[in-house]
Amino acid sequence: MQFIYPSFLWALSLLAIPVIIHLFYFRRFRKVYFTNVHLLKEVKEETSARRRIRNLIILMSRIGALASLVIAFAQPFFPANEKVIKGAAAVSVFIDNSFSMDALSEDQPLLVKAKQKAKEIIQAYSREDRFQILTHDFEGKHQQLVSQEDALGLIDEVETSAKVRNLSQVVLRQKQALMSGKNENHFAYIISDFQQSITDLDASIDTTISLSLVPLKSVRQKNLSVDSCWFTAPVQLLNQSNTLVVKVSNHSDIDLSNIRLSIRYQGQEKPVSTLQIPAGTQMLDTVNLSLRQPGWQQAEVIISDYPVVFDDSYFLSFLVVENMKVLSLFEKKQNPFLSAAFEGIPYFQFEALDSRNINYAKLPEFDLIILDDLSEVSSGLEAALMAYAKEGGNVLVFPSMEAKLNNYNSFLKGLGLRQILYADTTDRKVAGINTEEFIFFDVYEKTGEDLKLPATSSNFIFSINNNAGEEPLLTYRDGHVFLGKYATGKGNIYLCASPLAVEISDLVKNAPVFIPMLYKMSISSNKNNKIAYTIGLDEVLEIENNSSERELIYNLKGETDAFIPEIRKLQNKILLNVSGQVENAGFYELFTTDESSLGYFSFNFDRRESILSYFSIEQLAQLIGARVSVIDGDQKMNLGNYVKGVQKSKQLWTYFLLLALLFLAVEVMLLRFWKD
Repeated sequence: MQFIYPSFLWALSLLAIPVIIHLFYFRRFRKVYFTNVHLLKEVKEETSARRRIRNLIILMSRIGALASLVIAFAQPFFPANEKVIKGAAAVSVFIDNSFSMDALSEDQPLLVKAKQKAKEIIQAYSREDRFQILTHDFEGKHQQLVSQEDALGLIDEVETSAKVRNLSQVVLRQKQALMSGKNENHFAYIISDFQQSITDLDASIDTTISLSLVPLKSVRQKNLSVDSCWFTAPVQLLNQSNTLVVKVSNHSDIDLSNIRLSIRYQGQEKPVSTLQIPAGTQMLDTVNLSLRQPGWQQAEVIISDYPVVFDDSYFLSFLVVENMKVLSLFEKKQNPFLSAAFEGIPYFQFEALDSRNINYAKLPEFDLIILDDLSEVSSGLEAALMAYAKEGGNVLVFPSMEAKLNNYNSFLKGLGLRQILYADTTDRKVAGINTEEFIFFDVYEKTGEDLKLPATSSNFIFSINNNAGEEPLLTYRDGHVFLGKYATGKGNIYLCASPLAVEISDLVKNAPVFIPMLYKMSISSNKNNKIAYTIGLDEVLEIENNSSERELIYNLKGETDAFIPEIRKLQNKILLNVSGQVENAGFYELFTTDESSLGYFSFNFDRRESILSYFSIEQLAQLIGARVSVIDGDQKMNLGNYVKGVQKSKQLWTYFLLLALLFLAVEVMLLRFWKD
C-alpha cells in the first residue's frame, strides 16, 4: 500500500497522547467506612474489572477512529498491475510560462514550482510512454511526442515568455499532439495559475483525453501596471508642451501609496509624480513633454513595483514633424483670409491652388485640404479626396452657394455624409459651440456672451441621416448644424453649411473661432498616431510606400534582436508582418538594405497577465464539471504519486473513512449501553 499524501502520516504520532492519558490517569477516591464490607468487596472487584475492559475497548475505538481518519487524509492506494491500463500512454504536460508565473509561491517563483510538478508527472510514467511538453510559446519542438528523457530536458529549458494563449487553444494543441501518436491512452495536464483572463474552459471540453488541471497560487497577489499611454492631440508639435496621458492600474485588493511615476526621454529619467492608487482601481496622470527637435522620438514611462515587473514600463515612439502642410483649393479666386490665418504661424506651410490644376499624387503630403467655395467637385478630385480621407487625411468643405447640388450630393454620398436639400437665405446666428470635441476642446477658459460666434445670411439645409456619424461642432439657434465633423476611415471630413465668402458668412472675421478651428483641424490627422504596439496582438505594421524600388528589403532591429519581417505591398502602403518575431518589449528601428531609417516602432508586453484574478479550485471544478480532475498543486505532495494512485490504482481512502465512522459508532454504542 502506498500514499498520495504521505506527509499526513506524521499525525499518527499524536495517537500516543490518549494512550498516555489512559495509562497514567489515576482517579482519587474518597474513603467511606462501613460497618461490614465483607459482602461489598466481591461486588467492587467485579465492577472494577468490567470497567477496565470497557475503558480499554473505548480507548481502542478512539485510536482506531483517529488512525483511520489520518490514513484516509493520506489517501492510500494499491499500485496497479500491468492489466489495469493496457498499452503505452501518450502524455501532454502544459507549463504556464507567462509573466504572471514570476509571482512568488512561498520561497520560489510559480514557474519553478510548475517545472518541478511537471517532472514529477513525467517520472511517474514508464520509459515506454511518449510525452509532449507544451508552453505558451507553441514552439516547433513542443509540437511532437518525445521520450521521457527528452521531455525532462525540455522542462529544464522552459523560461518566462511574453506570449499568452487562451487555455482552450492549449487543450486543442495538446489533443493534436496526443492523437498524432499510436499510443492508446491519452493523458493531458495543465499546470498554471489559471488567470481568469485566459481560462476559457467549460464543461463541454473534449472527453477523448483524460485532462487534469493543477492550479498553483502565489503567496503575494499584488501588482501595478502601466496599461497604456496616449497624447491628447493626434499630432505632436515642435517647441510646445505636449500632454501625454498615462493610465496606471492597481490589480491588488489593498490600497497602494507612494508609487513613483517617472519618464525616460532623451537618455534622462525624470520623476513625474507620486501616485496613491486605491485597491482595484485605475488612475490617469499626465506628463507634459516639451519637444525641442523634429524627427522620431522615443520615451519610456516607468513605475516602481515588485515582484511582477514586466508591466512596470511602457514604451512609446512618435514622429515630430517640422511643419504642418495645408492646401486650399479654390475655383475663381483665392480667399485672402485663409492665407492670412496661417501666415502668422511659422509652424504651418500654406499653399493655395486652382482646383483645375491639381497634382493628385501630392495630396497625401498635406495634413488639411480645404475646398473653398467650389461649385462642383470633379470625379478625379472626388476619388482622390475619398482615398486621402480614408488614409488619415482631413478635408474641410465650404460649398459655394452656386454649387451644383447633384454633383455635390454625389460627392457627399460617397463619403457617407448628409445630402444637401436646398439653400436657405434666412439670416442666422450660431449659438452653440461644442467644447467637448477635440477641435474646440481646451481652447477657451470659459464660453459665454463674451465669445462672438459666426452669423450667416445664407446656408444649406441638409437631409437627416442617422448613419452619417455626425458630431456637431457649431450649431444654429434652431439646432441645425453649421459645422459638423464626420469620421471617414482614418481621417475626418468637416462640412460647413455655408460658404466662406465674407459677404455670406462672417466666420473669417471671428478670429477666436476661425484661427483655433483651422489650427486644430490641421493637427487632427490620424496618419501617424499609433505610438505603441502590443506583442502578440499587433502583428501587422503599416508604413507609407515612398520608394519606387521593387526588391527593397526591410529590417526591424531592437536592442537585443533583429529580423526581416514579411512584407506585402498594397497600393501606397506597405504591410509588415511581425507575427511571432517580436519577443522583447522596447524600441525597434525600421530600416532598409541601404541603411535608410524609416522610423521607430514601440512594442509592449500584453497586459492580460497583469490582472491578478484567478480561478480557485472550487471555481474550476464548477466551471469544467466532474469529467476533468482538479488537483491542488500547492499541497505538499508528489504529483507522481497522484498519477499512480488515482489514474493507475485502486483508491482506499473511502474505506478508511468508513472504518473511522465504524469505530466512532462502536464508541457511541459502548458509552450508551454498557453501564458500570
